[in-house]
Amino acid sequence: MTPMRWLAMLGAALALVGCATAPPFDAETVDTAVTPRGALERLPEAEGQRVLWGGTIIETRNLQDATQIEILAYPLNERQRPDTNANPLGRFLAVQPGYLERVEYAAGRHISVLGPLKEKAEGRIGEAEYVYPVVSIEQLELWPVPGPPRDTQPRFHFGVGVGIHR
Repeated sequence: MTPMRWLAMLGAALALVGCATAPPFDAETVDTAVTPRGALERLPEAEGQRVLWGGTIIETRNLQDATQIEILAYPLNERQRPDTNANPLGRFLAVQPGYLERVEYAAGRHISVLGPLKEKAEGRIGEAEYVYPVVSIEQLELWPVPGPPRDTQPRFHFGVGVGIHR
């Protein structure tokens, strides 16, 4: 193989690698088998264990020194984005020190969070009592809102245009 061909192949390979997107979190120290429902059974022994969970935001509450996000959990895909076509895995609370804008972190948005389990918190869903596992956010990814579906139909125009102007 000539040096020019080798350099061209190396350049093409580097260009393709540069286009690949990596997942936003380093999940090597995370037990991905732990779900919000499973974590409730393991607390308080599992307190401090790092988890990577994601889902759909139900509500965002600004507290005095932190922001609390209630999330309906879903399994994460290979990009660590919630797969909302799967069955939900329960709810959890994610707590971020400081202020997060409620309009930006609105109900219906998809989010993934990485952080240690803290404790259980009691709350209500409608009239029912509910116990949430709480995650202290170390890192989060608020996923972009999908745009409108694109028209994938090809468009071809044939013909002769005739116009009359007065």
